[in-house]
Amino acid sequence: MDRRQFLTTAAAVTAVSSLPRSTWAQDLLDIKPKRVGLIGCGWYGKCDLMRLIQVAPVEVVSLCDVDSQMLTGAAELVASRQKSGKQPRQYGDYRKMLAEKDLDICLVGTPDHWHALAMIEACQAGADVYCQKPISRDIVEGQAMLAAARKYDRVVQVGTQRRSTAHLIEARDKVINAGLLGTIGHAEICCYYGMGRNRKAENCPPPEYLDFEMWTGPAPKLPFNPVMHPRSWRMFQEFGNGIMGDMCIHMLDTVRWMLDLGWPNSVNSRGGTYVYTDATGNVPDTQVATFDFDQLDVVWTHRTYGDAPDRDYPWAVFLYGDKGTLKASVNKYEFFPKGKKEATLTGAPKTEWDKYPEDEHEKDLEQHVAAANRAHQRDFLKAIEERGRPVADIEQGHISTASCILANMSLQLGRSLAWDAESGNVKGDDEANQLLAREYRGDWMHPTVENV
Repeated sequence: MDRRQFLTTAAAVTAVSSLPRSTWAQDLLDIKPKRVGLIGCGWYGKCDLMRLIQVAPVEVVSLCDVDSQMLTGAAELVASRQKSGKQPRQYGDYRKMLAEKDLDICLVGTPDHWHALAMIEACQAGADVYCQKPISRDIVEGQAMLAAARKYDRVVQVGTQRRSTAHLIEARDKVINAGLLGTIGHAEICCYYGMGRNRKAENCPPPEYLDFEMWTGPAPKLPFNPVMHPRSWRMFQEFGNGIMGDMCIHMLDTVRWMLDLGWPNSVNSRGGTYVYTDATGNVPDTQVATFDFDQLDVVWTHRTYGDAPDRDYPWAVFLYGDKGTLKASVNKYEFFPKGKKEATLTGAPKTEWDKYPEDEHEKDLEQHVAAANRAHQRDFLKAIEERGRPVADIEQGHISTASCILANMSLQLGRSLAWDAESGNVKGDDEANQLLAREYRGDWMHPTVENV
């Protein structure tokens, strides 16, 4: 400890010691910022980390990415934003970063096929975790992630931040919970964005700054293609769960949260690649899925071409009751009483540039989502403080993720799948159950409930 640190700490101790004895010890502990690390320094990894820095006096001490350019850029951004001005340590292998065992919080913002291993090892290293959605590439991974969170008593928040979106909370409270919809009998969820599904490129050697072997990790090894990295890896089933796992999970999770739904009883899906047949990606450009819950069906549709049926709601939730209809998206909500053409209740997100002026010019930041992300981080921190369950606890993330994976499995197999939530298996379908865990490549070990 140098002289400046000593004087700062001494002043803090003097100030805190004047508080009532019941609180000053905890407040003294809180003077030390929580130590944070990020695995995966691409688009949303940085978005999440910057929002965390905005709402808490954290110190980002470690960053990890297999793309050295992304890693360097993230380190410079963190140094410009965090109070200490320090650049974090930089790693190309998350296992070396976690081996330090000095993190209070670890954010996982990797491609989907890396979520499980990174999140589980972070829990084992004693960190609470913020993990991006979908939590896993297969269902057994998700089961193992939930088991690890509980075994090591870790708080795990999933990046399904619709649960922390102010105008959607308002819609739930003022419309659904107030009974304005009456009896809700049907839900539709959708995405009609292009999603880059039409991109085409030739295979080529990976760039020198990318460790493609480590990037691939436990997934099947494909030749490198520029469409894969950065961001469009979502268009490859080897690395993610397609548009179903990227976009449906958000809206399905929103419906589950708003209506307090658990697991679907069965899932059925149909679709395929009907338009972009010569594109580089291999996930469906068209897909419809029905999630059968006790109270109602939730029907998903995605199509990466043409227009949305309702151009105001290209990625959205529609809830239908006998007294009215609720339309909701990341951009707004509207409630229409039965028979009325005009909405009687509306809401929309607000930017907070007056409080966080850096948002306005942050590269790739979704301005309408920034406030919701901050609220999600605050909920995560509150759960850490109280050692409780956050609003998007890993169990809720697992249910929404696994439901989407079941839809992809149904499409692959060409039949409906009945889910047994208690056993974690598809009822009476051995072929489907063989797909619950995919084979890992090389020496990578697939996590299970038993081996975490």
